[in-house]
Order: sequence, then structure tokens, then C-alpha cells
Amino acid sequence: FLAAQRVFRHMRTLKPLFTIPQRWKPVRCIRARYCSNLANTGVTSKERRTTPDKFKSKVSSGPSFEDFIRGVSVKKTYAADGDCSDHQSYLSEDLELGNSRKVYFETYGCQMNVNDTDIAWSILQGKGYLRTVDLSEADVVLLVTCSIREKAEQTIWNRLQQLTAMKKRRLKTQTPMKIGILGCMAERLKTELLEREKLVDVLAGPDAYRDLPRLLTVADGGLQASNVLLSLEETYADIMPVHRAPQGYSAFVSIMRGCDNMCSYCIVPFTRGRERSRPVSSILEEVRMLSDQGVKEVTLLGQNVNSYRDTSEEQFCSSDLTQLSRGFETVYRPKQGGLRFSDLLDRVSRIDPDMRIRFTSPHPKDFPDEVLHLIAERGNICRQIHLPAQSGSSEVLKAMRRGYTREAYLDLVMNVKRIIPGVSLSSDFISGFCGETEDDHLQTLSLIREVGYNVGFLFAYSMRKKTHAFHRLQDDVPAEVKQRRLEECIGVFREEAARVNAALIGSTQLVLVEGESKRSAQDLCGRTDGNMKVIFPKEDVSAQHAESNSAPVNAGDYVLVKILSASSQSLRGRAVSHSSLRGTMKHCQLDEHVASDRNRTETCP
Repeated sequence: FLAAQRVFRHMRTLKPLFTIPQRWKPVRCIRARYCSNLANTGVTSKERRTTPDKFKSKVSSGPSFEDFIRGVSVKKTYAADGDCSDHQSYLSEDLELGNSRKVYFETYGCQMNVNDTDIAWSILQGKGYLRTVDLSEADVVLLVTCSIREKAEQTIWNRLQQLTAMKKRRLKTQTPMKIGILGCMAERLKTELLEREKLVDVLAGPDAYRDLPRLLTVADGGLQASNVLLSLEETYADIMPVHRAPQGYSAFVSIMRGCDNMCSYCIVPFTRGRERSRPVSSILEEVRMLSDQGVKEVTLLGQNVNSYRDTSEEQFCSSDLTQLSRGFETVYRPKQGGLRFSDLLDRVSRIDPDMRIRFTSPHPKDFPDEVLHLIAERGNICRQIHLPAQSGSSEVLKAMRRGYTREAYLDLVMNVKRIIPGVSLSSDFISGFCGETEDDHLQTLSLIREVGYNVGFLFAYSMRKKTHAFHRLQDDVPAEVKQRRLEECIGVFREEAARVNAALIGSTQLVLVEGESKRSAQDLCGRTDGNMKVIFPKEDVSAQHAESNSAPVNAGDYVLVKILSASSQSLRGRAVSHSSLRGTMKHCQLDEHVASDRNRTETCP
């Protein structure tokens, strides 16, 4: 520091090499600079004056602020040679091409993320990227992430450390690996991912997959690129996902995105935005395409799938209010008009009588009787309903802002079982939510016993930033208490599931075969209409309508399986014969006709 001071004093004693007399004031001279074609000799002064005028005219008539706001449609006539579209890209389309670079996907979390992976891959495939299942040969690694719980995010952080180490070890002769985070975690933790940890090159939120080619191009230039903007309109309705379901027997079709329920524990409205529904026409087109490809089961997807409400066409708009389950309410005003979930379910189920239709994940508030009666009447709509309770205590449900009481939930369960005999029920439960007492926990255990679920998803509460609970409630249940209560819930659930499944012993179930069992190559596995896993020996069985001939059983086949034993997790049996969904529907209708409701209608399309 002292040395620097001495140098500074010495420099002050030096006389400047050039001095400007005080009577001369500095004048800034601005000279217009033009494109190279104006540098030619022979350019007249009139032409020099005309060119800036033309440039000013183009600027004044070019894109305005509105052109850069998503969702605003502005029609412009640009003063340029040739036609220009409304969309102005910063990069040419050639630069956004994949040029056969290989992409590797890893998908975490819910089935919506599986569908998001299919959408992202469809977009990149259209730009010339190739897909690989070998991580070592990938040029781009994209993780489709989940933020619903802390454990899910920690899994991604650990994986990013591994991928970063692999990226650094990569030979300099190879193309540099780019790492991207897609989905909910990209939106929720954008600052930490980009600035603090600096482990990723690309971030794309759930509504920004169309921008992936541009983001990857920017990353190729050595910069980090992100787009985590949420949209009020994006449904990817015009993008046909590239389905990669096992053996091609089953597929997921997204029908809506986002959630308006604002449950106090849930991060989904903040990572996936507000509810918006995909136009019914594009959904039906995708289901027809899957039917033509031989798909035997389609699951309709959405964060709140049964709140579907298509308002894309004027004919769907009316003053009718959305009907809720009896005793349920919402934090938002009743919605008007639109094609409802029951209408969509009706149209989808009529496309292919031999295609099973499922849907997930619903909210209990959106099960009016018209939906339940349709499930009961239409044989290819699976008689399996997910009714996420979250808690058995009315006080906890109020703190969760679920919009119902314990009593209203149990009334709905009774109504479902009355309208849909033999229905299979599944649920979600959270142990140790804010303020949960021991009595609240005991009420949850009694609810599990009273309902009798055969499938469940149970977790200890994990507080998420941005949620209502984070701002207004205290995460006051100790971790060890949460874990103990969770284990007790799991224990009671397994007892009840084993009891429910044991009632199926001796029955014959129609099973859609998925493939070989993971535990034994000598066994096959599949799922019943109620979504229970069935394991049975791999052996030839009689062909449909031909008892004397036998045929092997393959993935995608419907087979009748006699159930011989059961546990809380699965059923075991032996295949009896090949079958079809339509044939089984007719057989069941004849058997159940006497016991059916008088108001029940013929169900075979």
C-alpha cells in the first residue's frame, strides 16, 4: 500500500505529454456508421440522409414492449423487405438444431413428470437431437425433478454432484457435457442451482419446455441459461408426446396442468402455476392415436385431474357452476361454464372399448354423482378411485385448508361405494403436520381402518418454502414423532390392505399383463381393474373362444387369473385363459344385471 502511494505522488509531479488549451471546449462528434454496402464510393449525400430515416422507420414500426410479454397477441406490419412473423427469435433456427447430439433423461417424482419427459423429448427430437439410454455417451443430461418433499430434492442434489464429477472427468476431445434441471425443482430453487452451487448449465420450469432448444444453444456458448416463467395458458396441447411406456401397452395423457386449491402444505401451485385445461379435441386425438398403436391402457393426468374444465370453445361456455362433492368447499369462487371432467371421461371411454381408462390424481371435492355414475356404467373406466384424505382429523384438515371435514370425507366414501359396487380405493396421508396432536393421529388411524384402502401413499410432513404453512404455521411436531406416527399409519394400512385383498381370494380377475415379474423370470405380473398387482406363473393358457388351443401370454394381453393368495402388496394366482376387456364387460353385465340399480343403463358402447 505504501509503495502504491509513493508511485501515485510521483505520477502527480509528471507533466502531461499533451495539453488542451482552456479556451477550447471538448466537442463530442457523433458520426453515423452504416452497413458495409454504404462504404462504396459514389454514395451521394442524399442517400446518406435517407438511410438513417429508413432505419428509424423500421425501429418505430418494429416489435414493441407487448411483443415480449408471454400470452399477448400483437399483430404488426413490419417495414422490412419481405414478411416477418410476430415471433422474433434472438437466435436463428439453425443455431437451435441439435445436430444429432445425444440426450439422456432421468425422471423423478410423479407421473406428471413422466409425461413432461415425453413432451420435452418430443420438442428436442423435432430439433434433431437423439436419445440415449447410456449415460456415458450423453452430450446433454436432463433431470426431470420433483419438489414435493425435501427428500426428493436431496436426491437431486446428490445426483448433481455425481454428474458434475463425471462432467469434469470427461475427455477434452469429447463434446462437453451439459447438465439441465427441468420441472418443479428448477422453478423453486433457481437461485441456488444457478448462482450458489453452479452445478447446472440449463434450467427449464414446467411451462418452459418449448424453450429448451434455445436454452441448450445458449449453454453451448459457455453461459448458464434459464427460463422458469409460469404460464396461465401453456398446456402443450399442440405437442404430441413421444410415449416410451414399458412394452407400449400403457400410456399417460396429460389433460390439465397446475392447481388452484392452495392446500397449506403444498408447493404445486407455486411450481406448476394455476389450473388450465387442455382442449378436449387434442386429448381425443392423442387417445385415438394411442389406440391405433395398440395401447391397452390410458391414464389421464393432472395435478387436480377431476377439476378439468375446457373453455377453449364458445359452445362450452355457460353460466352453470362447477358441482362439488356434497359437504366440500374451495378457497376460490365457484367456476362457471366449460366442458367438465365427466364430459371428457365419457368421450375418452367411447374411443376404444378394449382400452382401460384411469385417471390421477384427483381431489375428493370434484366427485359429483355424475362422475361416479359414469364410472359405474362404463365398463372400460376402471373401478378404482384415488381419494387423498391426508388426515383423519377435522382440525388438521382445516389447518391444511382441504375444504372438508372427516365426516364429509366419510360420507363421500359411502356414496362412492354405494354407486360403484366393488370399487377399489387408494389414498394419501401426511403424518406430523403442523399442530397435529396425538388425538389427531389416532383419528387418522381410525379413518384408515374404517375406509379400507388397498393402495396408499404415506409420508412424514416436510415443510416447503412459499406455502401457506411456511408463512403462517409452525412445524412443531418433532422429527422422531413424525417418523413414529408414520410407521404406525403404515402398519395399520397394511393390516387393512391385507384384509381387503384377502376378500379377493377365489375370485377370477381380468389382468392386463405388464411383463415379467421383477423377482422371477418364471412369473408374469400385471394389474387388475382395481390397480392391484397380480403375479402368476409364465405358462401357455387357452386362447380366447378356443378352449382346445393354448397360446403364450405376452405383455399387453388381457388374461383371466384365478386368485389363490393375497398380501397387503399384491395378489398371486394362476392364469385361466386369454380374454378381452369387451368380452369380460359383457360377461360381468349379465352376472350383475339382477343386482344392478334400476337406473343403471347399458354400458357396452
